[in-house]
Amino acid sequence: MAGPEDQKKSEWIDRIRSEGAFPFLDQDKCSNGWASPPGDVFMVRGPEYFTTKVKIPGSDYLLKPLGFDWITSSMKIGEILKHPNSRVRKVIENEFPDGDRPFVWAFNLQLPTKDNYSAVAYFTNKEPIVEGSLMDRFLKGGDAFRNSRLKMIANIVNGPWIVRKAVGEQAICIIGRALSCKYSVTENFIEVDIDIGSSMVASAIVHLAFGYVTTLTVDLAFLIEGQSESELPEKLLGAFRFSNLDPASARSIEPSYVASTSSLQKSLPTRLWNSIGNILHSGSQEDGSTSSSRNSK
Repeated sequence: MAGPEDQKKSEWIDRIRSEGAFPFLDQDKCSNGWASPPGDVFMVRGPEYFTTKVKIPGSDYLLKPLGFDWITSSMKIGEILKHPNSRVRKVIENEFPDGDRPFVWAFNLQLPTKDNYSAVAYFTNKEPIVEGSLMDRFLKGGDAFRNSRLKMIANIVNGPWIVRKAVGEQAICIIGRALSCKYSVTENFIEVDIDIGSSMVASAIVHLAFGYVTTLTVDLAFLIEGQSESELPEKLLGAFRFSNLDPASARSIEPSYVASTSSLQKSLPTRLWNSIGNILHSGSQEDGSTSSSRNSK
């Protein structure tokens, strides 16, 4: 039987999951919602990767799925958890007024669209972070370390052929090498604002995919890359699946809610569309180049 503390923990997580614009659903029935896919759908570096280059299916996540936001604004949306009106922050502060608050991870995918859409996935720790662990070093390290380690794996579960061809079988990207990232780290959270528009190739693919977003089911996983044998096999931080998102259903937020950017977003150059055919032959590699091979890195 769950004790009072376990019940309290479940209640605040349930509140965050239920108060978003899109519901938390079963992984096989998440149309117009989000879910947590199984870890084994993602391939990660195995224990002997540096000798064999063999990847293995991922296992259990290090983090617990907490929430998902699909939002739009007249400005690029960033530093969400720093704002006192953040719905996730408000729930946590209300539930834990005396401190000793859970630690939250937020990954904010800033899409290169004129309406400034952001898809934001929130996670929380399952267990206390072990001092000296790779996760601990990631949180305490500088941006250069984080940029060299934070990895994203994308997989189009369901969608039109042209989008699946553009992304590849399973696209792998060292985020900080391919895209501009801003890290906001405090005692109680880390937020990674990922500017998809900072990469011409990523912009082209997202612009293409956005036209089919109401028909897409996409899995996205985050992990810290293992770069030595002692850091293998790789462990997935967390992942989320979104399906059949409707742009019209995105929650609109006021500019005062979001952190302003130093410059306006640039529109995708027309010349990119002249070479879109070349992009459609491959997905992203870990080094920011392109390949559709699942085990190439």
